[in-house]
Amino acid sequence: MSLVLLDIAANGIATAMLNRPEVGNAYNEDLLDELIAGLRRLAQDQAVRALVIRGAGKHFQAGADIGWLGQATAYPPERNYQASMATTRAMQLLNEFPHPTIAVVQGACFGGGAGMVCCVDVALATPEALFGLTEVRVGVAPTPISTHMVHAMGLRHTRRYALTGERFDAAEAQRIGLVHEVVPAAEMEAKLAQVLDAVLLGAPGAIEVTKRSFLGANGLLLDERQMTLLAHESWLQRATAEARDGTAAFREKRRPGWYPPAP
Repeated sequence: MSLVLLDIAANGIATAMLNRPEVGNAYNEDLLDELIAGLRRLAQDQAVRALVIRGAGKHFQAGADIGWLGQATAYPPERNYQASMATTRAMQLLNEFPHPTIAVVQGACFGGGAGMVCCVDVALATPEALFGLTEVRVGVAPTPISTHMVHAMGLRHTRRYALTGERFDAAEAQRIGLVHEVVPAAEMEAKLAQVLDAVLLGAPGAIEVTKRSFLGANGLLLDERQMTLLAHESWLQRATAEARDGTAAFREKRRPGWYPPAP
């Protein structure tokens, strides 16, 4: 079964559907590998005019698969680094995708899912969507998405939500700049069609140059050195006792060891 379903419509609108609905489309290495390959292929396809990112089922994307994350805490260094680089690479490719990108968000959007939303050009969410930058709650660090969070929400909002791990609703996501519009579910497809029609009215070459200019002129294109540093920070924290306890605590539905006992 494909974990990322790709489609290109006759009008050039591509869709990448995250396809692990049984776990809220949580990502593991296999999904990341498919997403990276899919983004690279679509970026090179001359027929593509825009890309829509969606999640199958009730949720958009619930972050890292906690079972896989727990396993990854015990990976040897090179594999652990490669796992972090996969997340870093997927976010870079989405952020730098040459054509307009739109995320349609419903249900849970946590961790890396919120990172994906930070990387797209247009983000639409239903009122029921729920967001969170929750990595610190399981003892890991969101460094692969950190630069994108700051670019999308600003440092002030990122500092609050990435450090507290608080969950927040779609209205708050719109207030802080994570999403552009909150759209009732029954109206989402019409709104998406309106946005895509606006994209198709623009000249593809001019759009590509404009997007690349925005990112480049504002220091938002990651080079390999920056990506290596982000991936190293990620895997080094994931290899700690904190991360092992945090992921185990999540699975066991208990407080992690760093949470103080009641007085």
